[in-house]
Amino acid sequence: MKASWMLAGTTALAILTSQTYAADLPGTFKDVTINAKLIGGQQYEALYSRIADWEKATGAKVNILSKKNHFELDKEIKSDIASGSVNWCVGSNHSSFAPQYPTLYADLTTLIPQEEIAKFVPAVIGASTLNNKLVMLPRAQFDVSALYYQKNLYSDDAKKAAFKEKYGYDLAPPKTWKEVSDQAVFFADPPNFYGTQFAGKEEAINGRFYEMLVAEGGEYLKDGKPAFNSEAGVRALDWFVNLYKAKAVPAGTTNYLWDELGAGFASGTIALNLDWPGWASYFNDPKSSKVAGNVGIIVAPTGSSGKHTGWSGHHGFSVTESCDNKEAAASLVWFLTNEDSQKQESAAGTLPTRTAVWDYVIQQAASDPYKTEVLTVFQEAATHAFPVPQTPSWIEISNAVYPELQAAILGDKTSQQALNDAAQKATQILEDAGEL
Repeated sequence: MKASWMLAGTTALAILTSQTYAADLPGTFKDVTINAKLIGGQQYEALYSRIADWEKATGAKVNILSKKNHFELDKEIKSDIASGSVNWCVGSNHSSFAPQYPTLYADLTTLIPQEEIAKFVPAVIGASTLNNKLVMLPRAQFDVSALYYQKNLYSDDAKKAAFKEKYGYDLAPPKTWKEVSDQAVFFADPPNFYGTQFAGKEEAINGRFYEMLVAEGGEYLKDGKPAFNSEAGVRALDWFVNLYKAKAVPAGTTNYLWDELGAGFASGTIALNLDWPGWASYFNDPKSSKVAGNVGIIVAPTGSSGKHTGWSGHHGFSVTESCDNKEAAASLVWFLTNEDSQKQESAAGTLPTRTAVWDYVIQQAASDPYKTEVLTVFQEAATHAFPVPQTPSWIEISNAVYPELQAAILGDKTSQQALNDAAQKATQILEDAGEL
């Protein structure tokens, strides 16, 4: 590593150590054990199988302390911080969660060679940099959603005629969220088949509400203050409320997170499913999905404002400041995000964050019509993508807001009442954090 890559004040000894390490990635770390806390889920297991390759190459061992969904992992990390027991070196991270941890993670620009960092898409590196610290290396997990659907529903002449008679327009893959709502109600045949579904708790429902709010022309925060209890906010929340009331979504949807949604669409019991790129191959694999060969995909529809939904973010890995062997931890982080790892992850449909892997993915998709369609759709979807509101309190606000959204969906409050109560809670959180 060149001295110019180091932060001011770094000692000559540290520079020499980094030079030696950077020259030989992944390096040698015999008898070192790296404790890690990782996001869990079937879609991540293929990547984690590469940990054994890193162990063989470096002589080190990885001890996985936790493997949970990011909502549960976030709670555990906060507990570790509060109790002063951050006894681990590598953690899964996400652009939506990272701003909460301003002092937890090390600056990777001091641990990873600049030429490696330069191989990532610059905008994603920018989004991984907080307070001038590169707090995570991005995985091949840039996330923005698209709408998956069962194709045969749109080729059924009887359904097309019945839909046209009821709604007055042709049945076709939807371009607007109003059309999604119409079609979801039309296709639903509970309890055997449902028009659509949505994540119903944690940041997941708040994120879906947020992007629908944007599509309806609203703002989540305006001048730093909650602004989602607006007419646009009511329209956005009513979309979820009305589908639940019409029984066009499963009754348990308020308890669903991403794994339940993926399993639901793959079961063949859901017509339309807004979901992430990482599920693309899973949905079209006959070993895991009953809709394999029958999956269509389109860019997420628009709201009444003409804007597409496009809540986005990306996954990555970070190294803790308290880690006693940051070089080994950074080597593992690099290995799990390097070109080979990103090729492996992107083969399942996720979007890479390394420039060269984008070229590789495009080349690989050329002979596969489904993969070509998926890649084309998500490339367009990325042009409509937008991040969460830029506040360190986003997750805490989400935790306060989502029960209010659930209350409206379940019919315990009107949408306006729920959003007013949520805005009051969010305001208090921002005030307590010194952001207002």
